[in-house]
Amino acid sequence: MLILGIETSCDETGIALFDSKKGLLADALYSQIAVHAEYGGVVPELASRDHIRKTLPLVKQVFAEAGITAKDLDGVAYTAGPGLAGALLVGAGIARSLAYGWDIPAVAVHHMEGHLLAPMLEENPPEFPFVALLVSGGHTMLVKVEGIGQYQLLGDSLDDAAGEAFDKTAKMLGLAYPGGPAVAKLAEKGEVGKYKFPRPMCDRPGLDFSFSGLKTFTLNTLHKSDKSEQTKADIACAFEIAVVETLAIKCRRALQQTNSTRLVIAGGVSANTRLRQRLEEMVKKEKATVYYPRLEFCTDNGAMIAFAGCQRLVAGQHENLEFSAKPRWDLESLKAI
Repeated sequence: MLILGIETSCDETGIALFDSKKGLLADALYSQIAVHAEYGGVVPELASRDHIRKTLPLVKQVFAEAGITAKDLDGVAYTAGPGLAGALLVGAGIARSLAYGWDIPAVAVHHMEGHLLAPMLEENPPEFPFVALLVSGGHTMLVKVEGIGQYQLLGDSLDDAAGEAFDKTAKMLGLAYPGGPAVAKLAEKGEVGKYKFPRPMCDRPGLDFSFSGLKTFTLNTLHKSDKSEQTKADIACAFEIAVVETLAIKCRRALQQTNSTRLVIAGGVSANTRLRQRLEEMVKKEKATVYYPRLEFCTDNGAMIAFAGCQRLVAGQHENLEFSAKPRWDLESLKAI
């Protein structure tokens, strides 16, 4: 089954073609970083307009790269949520229109399920069951995964997600958008141990996350500092270590709580080098294995949507002509296949 995947949940337009037998045939991604950089964050209306401009040209591009035409397709998968309402409606509207015009089925994909299954695109995919850490600008959650659509939420972010905290810290430090990579780059120049930041909610049981207090602690530390470039680097380093250690502590608890030996990490923050190194150390002690998607599939992309949609279309799931955006969508509500 050959599936076209369309991802437009936020500020990246991702298009891909996935074949159930041959694997990923082609993928293309357009990032809106330049569009939103001057505003220091994503402007929803601008994001929607850019998706309108870029989606169909990228569809044509992946068709050309794969050497196929619309007649070869068996279905269309699109991100229906969570995400920005306008951006989601652009992708859903285009996907449903193409599917209707080509007389093929379409399926709505949960954005976080796409991230969760992204490591399945690699040569050494994880087997079910496993624990997944989904960590991005909008979400930080731990999920027990028994199979596709069989999800149990173990822990969630109560306020700022980890990626959001990175972005806000970057603004405090006067760094460019997007904040995550900028903070990580500055942190490389920082002195480890110069500052000690708290590990939020790690002094109590449970697997939920909260990074708003850490963000405030960072701001107060910055206000009391001399604001030199080295001091900013030291603060960035302390902040990054605090986030990484918090995530590692909660992941270890989740593995122990579920008696799991497999950990999947996905989402934009999963590209963070310090986080990957720390999790590798942690799972080694726990006699477990950690799995990641390749770096280009850590951020939003069409390949993960095409793959997730293919699994559901193969199982016979598809949508009727009505469609809607779901800015909020409970992962546990998805149908199992």
